[in-house]
Amino acid sequence: MKEQNTRLGIWLMVATTFVFAMQDGISRHLAEEYNVLMVIMIRYWFFAAFVITVAARQAGGIRRAAATRQPGLQIFRGLLLAAEVCVMVLGFVLLGLVESHAVFAAYPLLVAALSGPVLGEKVGWRRWTAIGIGFVGVLIILQPGFGVFQPAAVVPLIAALGFALYGLLTRYAARRDSAAVSFFWTGTTGAVAMTLVGVWFWEPMRAPDWGWMGLLCMTAAFSHWLLIKCYEVAEASAVQPFAYLQLPFAAALGMAVFGETLRANVAIGAAIVVGAGLFTLWRARSTGRPPPAPPK
Repeated sequence: MKEQNTRLGIWLMVATTFVFAMQDGISRHLAEEYNVLMVIMIRYWFFAAFVITVAARQAGGIRRAAATRQPGLQIFRGLLLAAEVCVMVLGFVLLGLVESHAVFAAYPLLVAALSGPVLGEKVGWRRWTAIGIGFVGVLIILQPGFGVFQPAAVVPLIAALGFALYGLLTRYAARRDSAAVSFFWTGTTGAVAMTLVGVWFWEPMRAPDWGWMGLLCMTAAFSHWLLIKCYEVAEASAVQPFAYLQLPFAAALGMAVFGETLRANVAIGAAIVVGAGLFTLWRARSTGRPPPAPPK
């Protein structure tokens, strides 16, 4: 067993969340100019190539990485994540990075709420209280009933629900398949699905935007590499709270590059959501349950 290096793991998680935020900013830029499905399709092509390359370099190669005992579940996981990525990028276009990430920060609370029906885990009253408080924060962000409620405001919430379910199914799949197998099926299934859908929405891309697309693909691969290294050197429970740094990183990018504003209700609501999420992570750690994975 490798020696744990929590300090290095924390720095790797900080780097991972920073790269994820940059990746989201590039996704927003491209999705404002081109069809979301095409952008995600090209990103998945590169992701699949990365996954296959990683699998080929492991013991047993691609054959071992593809050897799942539950193909139906693995395919559904891959489809779910691809759909979630599309919905989240659409949220970036409709709402911006600041508000999308503020709402999406509720996904660990959704994981906690759904862990009972999906995994059969017991959720105590303390975590249910944190979940309730967290969703008060989401309501503060969305402000239903104040003025004209924007239906688009629920888009990142749908993405958070999809990612929470994906995370729980990943945990469920781990009972019979290794992480390498799940990783392989996530990339390849998503690439096939996005190709079948996205190819019908192909648009000519300007030369400078191909450069941005290339950077998007590289940041996607690099962020996953950083995340893999992070979990190799440190326990997930020790580094998971630092995954919330993606919210301020993305918010800063949205305000500095895209001219977004941070409204008071969004700041207050996000603080409540993050606080409740950190409490659920602490409870998960104290009870020995694995924490939810950070966004990919």
